[in-house]
Amino acid sequence: MPRSPAYRRYLVRMGISAALYLGATMLAAVTLKDKAPVSALSVAVAVLPGIAVVGMIGAMGRLLLELKDEYLRMLEVRKMIFGTGVALSIAAIWGMLEMFTDVAPLPVVWMFPIWSGGIALGAVWNKLTLGDAGCA
Repeated sequence: MPRSPAYRRYLVRMGISAALYLGATMLAAVTLKDKAPVSALSVAVAVLPGIAVVGMIGAMGRLLLELKDEYLRMLEVRKMIFGTGVALSIAAIWGMLEMFTDVAPLPVVWMFPIWSGGIALGAVWNKLTLGDAGCA
């Protein structure tokens, strides 16, 4: 059970956004073919999963605003900074590989999952260095 009301509200917001993301991604996969012609409908359907990602990021930001305990807020901020460092490092390194070698491009759609994985690694880092991982 989450430790504070702020965490409970965060989990609800994140759960709703994640469900919308999964549903919107399935809708786009079923209704749009690869490289579908640009139309108002195809753009609207293709953008829906991204809007859900914005909801997830908003849930994280809202958590930071609602956490009253400065220590818990610091744990969350450290996780997000760690995730940002992981995502930017991978983007920079892979970008150089793309520019100077013949590697396959890294689709930009993977940056949010990479960032999220970095946040999970940040929780591990918090646990190892401070003895507490934060929310998750």
